[in-house]
Amino acid sequence: MTVTVSGRTLTGRATAPASKSVLHRLLICAALSDNPTVLENCSVSQDIAATAECLCALGAEIVVDGARITVKPIQTPHADALLDCGESGSTLRFLLPIAAALGGARFTGRGRLAERPLSPLYELLCENGCILSPQGTFPLTVAGTLGGERFCIDGGVSSQFISGLLLAAPLLGRTCEIRVTGAVESRPYIDLTVAAMRRFGVTVIEEDNIFTVPAGNAYRSPGEIIAEGDWSNGAFWLVAGAIADGSRLAVAGLDTDSLQGDCAIVQLLREAGARVEVIDGELVPKSGPLSHPLQVDAAQIPDLVPILAVLAAAIPGRSVIGNARRLRLKESDRLCSVHAMLTALGGRVSMEEESLTIDGTGTLVGGAVDACNDHRIAMAAAVAACICEQPVVIDGAEAVRKSYPSFFKEFAERGMRVCPPYSGES
Repeated sequence: MTVTVSGRTLTGRATAPASKSVLHRLLICAALSDNPTVLENCSVSQDIAATAECLCALGAEIVVDGARITVKPIQTPHADALLDCGESGSTLRFLLPIAAALGGARFTGRGRLAERPLSPLYELLCENGCILSPQGTFPLTVAGTLGGERFCIDGGVSSQFISGLLLAAPLLGRTCEIRVTGAVESRPYIDLTVAAMRRFGVTVIEEDNIFTVPAGNAYRSPGEIIAEGDWSNGAFWLVAGAIADGSRLAVAGLDTDSLQGDCAIVQLLREAGARVEVIDGELVPKSGPLSHPLQVDAAQIPDLVPILAVLAAAIPGRSVIGNARRLRLKESDRLCSVHAMLTALGGRVSMEEESLTIDGTGTLVGGAVDACNDHRIAMAAAVAACICEQPVVIDGAEAVRKSYPSFFKEFAERGMRVCPPYSGES
C-alpha cells in the first residue's frame, strides 16, 4: 500500500492506543492465571493478535469485543501446539520459555523473525533440559521440560529474554533465580514485566539484577485490568504536535507516571526547546522554534529512535543518537532504514555502526520513502511530512498494522492529508 502524506498542521485530540508492551504481558499472565480476566481499553494490532492466537493454540480462550478482551486461562496445555508468532519478536521470546515450562511446542513466523537472535536464551534452555531444533529457521521445535533453579543470562542482547524467563518462572513449581549479567538493555521493559506479574499476584524479589520468584507463586486473576496507553506510539503524536506549524493538538491516554521507558520523549522534547504542558491529564505539545540539538543515548529507548531522528531534522544544528546497535535487529535494520528515510526526504544524516548523526535545518524537502516493512519507519515518515516542502510518498504503509493499524486514519482526522485514505484494515 502506497500513501501520500502532506500538510503542516494538526488539531484536535489524539488518544494513544493501548500499550503493546503492557498488553503482551497482561495477556500472557491472564492466560496462565487461575480464573478469567477482563482487559479493558485494549487495542489489537498484528503483534497483539499473534500473542493472543498463540495463547489460544496453547489452550486459552480469548474473546475480543471492541476495546475489551476476555481471557479464559489455559487448563491443560495442548500437546504439540503450533504457535504462529507472525512477525512479533516479543511473542516468540516471551513464549519460548513458557512453552519450555509447559512441556514443549512448535513455533513459526514470518518476515525477519527467524533471523532475529535467540541467543543466549536458546543455549540457556538447552542447558536446562530442553531440546530445540536449530535456530534461524522455522518451524522451531521445543521439546522436553525446563529444569533448573538458577538461570544466568547476559542482559545486553534483549530484555525480552529476561522477561520470558520471568514469566515462565511461576510455572516451574520451585524457587527460581534469574541473574542478569553485563549491561542491561531496555531495562524499563523488565520493570513492565515485573509489574504485570505483581498485578497477577506473583512475588518477584529483585536485588542487584538478580530476580527471584519464590516457590509457591502462581498467577491469580485480579478480575479486571485497564491497559495503559502506549508511550512508544504516543511519541509520534507528541513530536508531530511539536514540529508542525500552528498545531493545536492534545494527546490523551498517557500515564505520566508510567514505567514505560519511552515516556522519556517528554523530557527530550523539552530539552530540544519544545513546550509540553499537562492540561486536565492530557499532554499538549506546543509548536514553535526548536533550538537545542539532541544528544541521545538510545540504549533504554530504542523504539523512539525513528521519531527522534525526525525531531532532530526539525532542530537546527547537529544531533547525535548513539548506543543504538540493537536497532539493526528490529523489523528492519532500523539504523539503515532511518538513515534511508531521512536521506530520501532530503535530510543530512550520517550513520556509524551504533549511531546516527543528523544535521538538522528545520525543514525537509519531501520525497518517496520505503517503509521497509517497519511500522515505526512508516509512522516516522508520515510525521516528517509536517516539516516537508513537498509531499511524502510512503511505500509499504500497511506496516502500521503491526502496532497501530488506525494511525493513518487518525492522522488524516487530525488535519493531515493522506491519499488514498487508509484505515489499516487490509
